[in-house]
Amino acid sequence: DFGRSSELAFVVEPSDDIAVQEQPLILYCQVEGIQPITITWRKNGAMIVDSENAFMLANGSLYVSRFQRVRGDGSSDEGEYDCMAQNHYGLVVSRKAKIQAATMSDFHIHPQNAVVEEGGVARFQCQIHGLPEPVILWHKNSMPVNTDNERYTLLPKGVLQITGLRAEDSGIFHCVATNIANVKFSREARLTVSGSHSTVYKDPMILVGPENLTLTVHQTAVLECIATGNPRPIVSWSRLDGRPIGVEGIQVLGTGNLMISDLTVQHSGIYVCAANKPGTRVRRTAQGSLVVQAPAEFVQHPQSISRPVGTTAIFTCVAQGEPPPQITWLRNGQILETSDHIKLKNNNSTLSIYGINQADEAIYQCLAENSAGSTQASARLTVLWADGLPSPPQGVRAETVSATTIQVSWEKPLQNTKEIIGYVLHIRKAADPVEMEYQEAVSKSTFQQLVTDLEPSTSYSFYIKAYTSRGASKASEVTVVSTLGEVPAMPSLFIKVINSTTVQATWEPSIKLGQHEGFKLYYRKVHLSQYTGPVLLASNITAYNITHLDASVVYEVKLLAYNQHGDGNSTVRFVSLRETVERTVLNPPCDCMKDEQNNKTSTTGIIIGIHIGVTCIIFCILFLMFGYRGRLLMCKNVQEQLSTPQIPRSQRSATGLVLNGATRRDRDDRDLNGKQLDMNELERLFPASPSQEQQEKGITSAHSLSAPHDETQISTLPLDEFSIIEEQPDPLPKKPHGSNPAAPAPNHGPANEG
Repeated sequence: DFGRSSELAFVVEPSDDIAVQEQPLILYCQVEGIQPITITWRKNGAMIVDSENAFMLANGSLYVSRFQRVRGDGSSDEGEYDCMAQNHYGLVVSRKAKIQAATMSDFHIHPQNAVVEEGGVARFQCQIHGLPEPVILWHKNSMPVNTDNERYTLLPKGVLQITGLRAEDSGIFHCVATNIANVKFSREARLTVSGSHSTVYKDPMILVGPENLTLTVHQTAVLECIATGNPRPIVSWSRLDGRPIGVEGIQVLGTGNLMISDLTVQHSGIYVCAANKPGTRVRRTAQGSLVVQAPAEFVQHPQSISRPVGTTAIFTCVAQGEPPPQITWLRNGQILETSDHIKLKNNNSTLSIYGINQADEAIYQCLAENSAGSTQASARLTVLWADGLPSPPQGVRAETVSATTIQVSWEKPLQNTKEIIGYVLHIRKAADPVEMEYQEAVSKSTFQQLVTDLEPSTSYSFYIKAYTSRGASKASEVTVVSTLGEVPAMPSLFIKVINSTTVQATWEPSIKLGQHEGFKLYYRKVHLSQYTGPVLLASNITAYNITHLDASVVYEVKLLAYNQHGDGNSTVRFVSLRETVERTVLNPPCDCMKDEQNNKTSTTGIIIGIHIGVTCIIFCILFLMFGYRGRLLMCKNVQEQLSTPQIPRSQRSATGLVLNGATRRDRDDRDLNGKQLDMNELERLFPASPSQEQQEKGITSAHSLSAPHDETQISTLPLDEFSIIEEQPDPLPKKPHGSNPAAPAPNHGPANEG
């Protein structure tokens, strides 16, 4: 009883049948529900009128007195029959029962004569078509074949296999086909068993492999496989997909035929028969497919429901089968046609009725059908209607406010307004299906609603319902209005410098361009007021090169999108090509030799500068120690006037700067004697004439001191030879070239820490 409508439902439905010519036929139909119930029958969709040959019994079944495949007027009793039941709640239709006449054709395959050596395999086959499927038996020498002999295997499709042939198997064979329509005999065939059993080796060979079969669940499948060879091959079965065949319902007939009883959909697949030579890997294979169909059956039945006027009713009907069934919906026995408020979804599994009214009250049926069979289920929709409900709201108007906003207003119903607890505004895009509708609730004292977050340039439909605690009013009239158009959004703009005179503008198009859309590109020098442009670009263009630019100025680039509603906001970028030019100047093509020499010169200048600073400090200390008034001035002049000689790296590494201060003994003598150095002594300590080799390398230069009180000319010394020499009675030996500049001279006092 699951899923039946209590008001009207089938208890027994007609089933498929095979009728015998000139024999009576009864098709059963039994209905339960609220009386009175009227039952009628149809054949191939046409009403059956009671006649002498076909009429309805008191219990609702159909009786055919003399079934005929072909009548004198050319008509036939074969076809698809269904019964219809109706009461004041609605009408239901049964499943379709397919009625066929029992027949049997002539044999189209007869057994053939065969000569087989002793120990071999003999196979006879005969085939015949009929309804129902004929049962085929074999006779040998006009006597039924002894099926108790394990060497004789009879297959359901009319095959006789004889293995391990012996001389007594020789004889005359024929088959007999029988069903409710007729009995027929095939032609005879002679089997001759020759010679003795051969011992010559023969490779395995499959004489007959499995055929492709299409069957229905619960039937039996026989997959034939007969093989020969010497020694006798071993026959095995497997599935091509590697899944196990299983053991339940599996049986081997004869020496290698596979029989599967009580078929299920899971038995579908490709089966492989293999003939193996014993003890080796020598094998031969053959394969055939098995397709198991399942009639449609319901997983979920539709349920009868009651819904108030104006609400939504949903019926769900889920069916399964192999192949997957097609689902059809009926309303009071007629095929249901979809409309704006009746929708089918999920491969017709879900029926939705929106905004129901009293006209939608009916019995709805779900018919599931495939090639293996059909079934049906029904459910009733009851529309609830209460007296005294408000009439529909009046004067519904909608006005466009902006591209995303519409204001809807209305007036209260004309009747039964006291119990109103609120209004519901129903909103939907005019182009969308009804199921895309959404609602906004409004208080009973409000007669306008601002609907926001709408899409630009889009038509929307609106209607209102008034609600009470007992139900809703009928819907008001529908009003349709469109939002305003909207200009496109700002595009994303990126600027890439190509070279010193060209930049590339790239962007991403807006998704809200609308019709007749495109882009406008402007550019200018930032110090100018006038733009160059607009450059009009199609909507499918996303890049543009701006050429012949001045590398010395900054440019402003502006891009906007436009459509039929106007120009959108622009995106602005600034770009300078000066850096590109400077990078080009600062990074000329590589001259490796020149770069290396420049690096050497630069490093040399840094080191020489450090030496000059150290020299200046030493001068200052000496001047303070010697007490001369002009020492500080000389130190300043030396620091300002010394040039930066460019000495090759090789010479720098070979020589060092030796700064040897006066010995403690000399300082003590000078302190005790108060001896002062004059300019001649300074000139003796710091000779002014550089070596000839250094002059040739341009390392030294003479500078004039511009002090007004002293016109003495001071020459700068090469740092490599610069030293403070302590006065000794005897001349000191010359320091070797390339000695460690940080080491003190031998036999000298400690260096001046200053």
